[in-house]
Amino acid sequence: MSRRRDYYETLGVSHSATQEEIKRAFRSLARRHHPDVNPNDPEAETRFKEVAEAYEVLRDPARRRNYDRFGTADPGAGMAGDFWQDFGGFQDLFDMFFGGRGAAVRPQGPRRGSDLRYHLHISLEEVASGAERTLAVPRAETCEQCDGTGSGSGAAPEPCRRCGGHGQVEEIASTPFGRLSTITTCSACRGEGVVITDPCQACGGGGRRPREAEVPVSIPAGVEDGAALRIEGEGEAGERGGPRGDLYVVLSVEPHEFFARQGRDLRCEVPIPFTKAALGGEIQVPTLEGEDQLTLPAGTQTGRSFVLRGRGLPDPRTGVRGSLHVEVRVVTPTHLSPRQKELLAEFASEGGDEIDDPKGWFARVRDALRGED
Repeated sequence: MSRRRDYYETLGVSHSATQEEIKRAFRSLARRHHPDVNPNDPEAETRFKEVAEAYEVLRDPARRRNYDRFGTADPGAGMAGDFWQDFGGFQDLFDMFFGGRGAAVRPQGPRRGSDLRYHLHISLEEVASGAERTLAVPRAETCEQCDGTGSGSGAAPEPCRRCGGHGQVEEIASTPFGRLSTITTCSACRGEGVVITDPCQACGGGGRRPREAEVPVSIPAGVEDGAALRIEGEGEAGERGGPRGDLYVVLSVEPHEFFARQGRDLRCEVPIPFTKAALGGEIQVPTLEGEDQLTLPAGTQTGRSFVLRGRGLPDPRTGVRGSLHVEVRVVTPTHLSPRQKELLAEFASEGGDEIDDPKGWFARVRDALRGED
């Protein structure tokens, strides 16, 4: 009785090979000895079965341990059970390695048109109030001359002669492993199985022509940056009477010169003169609808924020508007007249250049360095 060949030797790997190494060796050998690659070669089929048997044992950790310990792991079980359950026989294994027998035939009935995406830039003012825009959308439209049939005379398509109406053709290629038969999409009919014998001169037989369409779009108030509006039926025309696709308008809100957005709220920075900060009073602040009035208390400091409620952006669901946060920045004058300098000097002599700090800034710094409150 002849000795059964060692499984590791069959796959060409060492006894310490990893699962990945075993799998890689099996794939290489299975490709080389597959019966579809070696037609009418009994030895190749036998070799393929030996490789499959070895892999079925060594890929299972428990069976591999049993084989390493006792030198056997019921070699018939792999071919009769798990292997064919996992791979489905020669054809499934061939599909796994060679990408399948061929592409599917394209349906010959009505086909829905493609969806389109349009990027639209809008201003923050349009977000605040909503807007109506008209878009110029390039898309495929049904050919008016042939009414979408693709035929100049209106005749029905005929079966493709190259593929016999199957939409696929068999191609034989010579490889280092022998002659390999593959099924590919028919180039004459592009997988349709039928051809237009008298193509329409306007559309070339495609049944559609490129056109630019004007599409109105309503931009809801309060919309977020990056939101997509779906406009049903405004995509490309379908084929053979199929429905149109949809148009998705992706909104991009342009940065504003004065305002920064935070959800429904807006933020801005407003410069104020130091006299207004010291004495208080009314100032004009910008909003998206025009200027508004803000009352400053005396002694307003740089960085203080004031809230104008209802001057932000509307919620797209409820319509409730957010707030406008106005941060003031005190501006020191740089060009003083002689009289202004005189008045400021008088102000300073009256103690005007003292910092209004109950404890004193230097005292607080000293206490902080000492760790005192």
